[in-house]
Amino acid sequence: MEPRTHIHTVTRGTQIFPQSDDDVVCVVGGSPDPSGVLQSVDLEDLAGLIENLTTDLTGRADDELVRVLGCLEDLKNACSAGQARASVALRDLRLEGATTERERENAQRSAVSEIALARRESPHKARILLGLATVLTTELPETLAALSAGRISEWKATLVARETVFLDREHRLATDRELASGLDGWSDRELVVNARRIAYHLDPRAMVDHVARAESDRRVTLRPAPDCMSVLSALLPVQQGVAVYAALMRAVDSARACGDTRQRAQIMADTLVTRITGQESAPAVPVEVQVVITDEALLGDGDAPARLVGHGPIPAGVARALLTRPREGTGDGSTDAETRMWIRRLYAKPHTGQLVAMESRRRLFPSGLRAFIETRDANTCRTPWCSAPIAHIDHVTPARQGGPTSAVNGQGLCLHCNQAKEAPGWGARQEADGAVVLTTPTGRSYTTRPPPLPHELPPEEPDAGDPEVGDIEIGDPAAGDPDALRRAALQVQPHQREPAA
Repeated sequence: MEPRTHIHTVTRGTQIFPQSDDDVVCVVGGSPDPSGVLQSVDLEDLAGLIENLTTDLTGRADDELVRVLGCLEDLKNACSAGQARASVALRDLRLEGATTERERENAQRSAVSEIALARRESPHKARILLGLATVLTTELPETLAALSAGRISEWKATLVARETVFLDREHRLATDRELASGLDGWSDRELVVNARRIAYHLDPRAMVDHVARAESDRRVTLRPAPDCMSVLSALLPVQQGVAVYAALMRAVDSARACGDTRQRAQIMADTLVTRITGQESAPAVPVEVQVVITDEALLGDGDAPARLVGHGPIPAGVARALLTRPREGTGDGSTDAETRMWIRRLYAKPHTGQLVAMESRRRLFPSGLRAFIETRDANTCRTPWCSAPIAHIDHVTPARQGGPTSAVNGQGLCLHCNQAKEAPGWGARQEADGAVVLTTPTGRSYTTRPPPLPHELPPEEPDAGDPEVGDIEIGDPAAGDPDALRRAALQVQPHQREPAA
C-alpha cells in the first residue's frame, strides 16, 4: 500500500514520527519547549523518520503539498532549536571538571570541533552556532520559543542575536520580549529595523559605542567563484568603502577619455589589481600562484585537469593558457616583459596521483617536506568539512609516541584543529592508503584523504564480450540504432574519474 502523509496542527509542540509502517504523522504547533519530545523519541525513531521523509509525493494534491512544505519548514526550524540546546549541553559537559583557564579553553575547542563534525560544518561555523545557541538559551528566551515552535528560522534567530549583541542582559531580555509578537510576521529587513529601533531606544549609547568598535572588524577575504574566477571582498568603514569605489570610478573616466575600449567593470577590476600589487598590468602577476599540472597536460595533449592552489580543479586547457599565454596589455597598449614562470617537479605514482613519500630525521618538518605536504593536501586543513588554510604541519602519530617526521605521517591542519586534537579523548591514526582516521571523545570516527593530484588515467579497456567500434558497419542493423552508436562511441572516450567520496 502506498505510504500516506498525515498532517495535524495542534497547539503543543512540533513532532514528527512514524505512526506505522505505512504512515508518517507530522504534528506542528506552538510549544515553547519541545525538549520533552526529544526525550520521548528514540534515536532509532528519528533515523526511521529520515527514511520516511524520502516518500515520493508525486500525484498528491497541491493543497497537501503546500501543507507538507510548511510542516517540514516548521520541523526544520524546531530541529535547529533542538540542536542549539544539544550544543550548549555538550559544551557544559566538556567544561565539567575543567579547573584552569587552559583546561577550559581545551574543553571549549573540543566541544566546538565535535559540534562541527556532527553538523558537517567547519569549526569556524560551529563556533558561531555555539555562540548563537548560548545567547538563545540564556538571553533570548522568546526568540528560542519561536524557533522551537517552528515559527521562525535559524537565520531570523541569528538576526535577533546580531542586532542586540551590544546590549546588556537586562536590555536584551526586554528587546526579546518586545520583538516576540512580530517575529513570525516580519521579513528579514523588517525584523532588523525593528530590532535596531527597540535596542536604540533602550540604550542609545551602547549602540553608538558598538558602531565605533565595528571598525576593528575590517578585513579582506578571498573565496573561489565559478569559471576559474575568485571573489575578493573588503569589509571597510563606510566612508573608506565609498572612497575606494569613487577612486575606481575616476579611473574608469580617465581610461575612457584616453580611448580605452574595456568595459567599465573590467577597468575597475584591473585598476584594483594594479594599484594593490603595484604591477603595470593586471594579467602580469608577479607573486607565486601555484598551479599543479601533469607533464603531459602541460607539455603535451593530456587532458587531466590541473589544480589551482586555493581554488580547486581547472581544465587542462585553462591551466596551459594561464602558464603559457603572452602577457599582453589590457587595452591600454601596455605589455609586461618581467613576468617569470618557475616549474617545481613533484613525483607521483602513475595512475593514482599519490605523491612519492619524503621523510626527515628531525622532529620538526623541514621547509621542503612542509611544501610537499601543503601541495598534497591542497593547502587545506585535513579535518573533514573544515576547509581552512593550513597553519601547521603536524604528526598524525605524535612524535612523542614515536611517530616519524614523514609525508605519510604528516598532515596539514588549521590552528583550531591542531589545538583541538590535544584535548582529552581525541586521537588519529594513519591508514595504509594515506587516509587519516580521526576519533572524537564520543568514539565517533571520521576518515579523510588528501585530494588526488592531477594525473593521467589509463584508457578504459573494453570487456572481452563488448563490441568494438569497428564491429558496427554501414548496413548493419545496429548502425541505425542511435543507442548502439552512442554505446560504441563511448568505447573510445577518455576514462572519467569518479568523484571522490
